Amino acid sequence: MRALGLIGLVLALLIVGLIAKKQMGSGVSAALPTVPGVAAPAAGEAPATVRDQAQQVQQQVKQALDAAAQARKLPDDN
Repeated sequence: MRALGLIGLVLALLIVGLIAKKQMGSGVSAALPTVPGVAAPAAGEAPATVRDQAQQVQQQVKQALDAAAQARKLPDDN
């Protein structure tokens, strides 16, 4: 009985390994997801890396927070 369980386990691992190898060797690279509010690269330019997109999003959030803080400032009554 143990031998049958061991053979089943090895067979399952073999199937998972073959599927993983097939997926890794497919050669299709996943496109970077688009980030709302970030401009897409122009035709002919290399797509932005995830790091570049993250920095752009951080800058946009900072600018939005700064603009909101400026809008919330109340005039002094002095």
